[in-house]
Amino acid sequence: MENKGVLIAAIAFVFGSFILMIVGLVYESYKAKQQRELVASLQSESRPVATVAPQDDYSVYKTMVGDDGREMVQIPEGPFTMGSKEGDPDEVPDHQVYLGTYYMDKKEVTQAEYDRFVRMTKRGKPFVPVFEDDISKILKPTLPAMGMSWSDAVAYCKWAGKRLPTEAEWEKAGRGEGKRRYPWGEEFGTGRANVDGDEDGFRYLAPPGSFESGRSPFGLYDMTGNVAEWVADTYDEQYYRKSPYRDPPGPEASRTHGSRNDFRRRCGGPTAPSASGAPKMRRSSVPNPGGPETRLS
Repeated sequence: MENKGVLIAAIAFVFGSFILMIVGLVYESYKAKQQRELVASLQSESRPVATVAPQDDYSVYKTMVGDDGREMVQIPEGPFTMGSKEGDPDEVPDHQVYLGTYYMDKKEVTQAEYDRFVRMTKRGKPFVPVFEDDISKILKPTLPAMGMSWSDAVAYCKWAGKRLPTEAEWEKAGRGEGKRRYPWGEEFGTGRANVDGDEDGFRYLAPPGSFESGRSPFGLYDMTGNVAEWVADTYDEQYYRKSPYRDPPGPEASRTHGSRNDFRRRCGGPTAPSASGAPKMRRSSVPNPGGPETRLS
């Protein structure tokens, strides 16, 4: 009887030890799992996560159609950085400028669109004085209008119910509110604008709107490259240093229309990347108080 009790006690001890061993193994396994999860969590937190930059959504900006049937984009009221810290004397210093709301043509005026104005107003056709190749290669309805004088550009804008933009309005529409070097960012790259040479796919000019990845922060096309564009301002190398903070109208001569010999501002054109921080560009537009603005070359 006594031996039976000892046997039962021994069996109970072995069974209990077995249970404790199982519990211990389960606990150790649980701890190991927790540690692995903790390590994985820490590693994922310290490892940079690759993110895909969202595509620009230009639909957030209002649009309208001008009297000439061309689409325009609203440039919202607010400040932006004009000019650059380094560059040509007429591009420094960089400074804050505040502009009211206005509209700007989304694309450059084409030759077909300008020819319609010429036919309806009996105005003379623009003249391209010098071209190294067959002139027919750049005289096509789908290519940007070019060769007109500043007075021609003003007349077209008036006919279209618009006006030329000031240099400040033109630069904000092309640069956005920050200090970006080009309409699309800091690096020039290729395939974003029509410049000298044919690496962009065009030997000479490109139809307006050909470079989707070269749009400005507000969705405007060809604010760098292709053809140069007229603005309302006369030229004053020192104007940046004395211009007002809010809605700078341009040098005094441009407000009084100056004389026939005034130098007028032009921007853009098929050039190499600018050495300065300011975008090289221009077109026509229209602010709410005085009408929309148009882009002419």
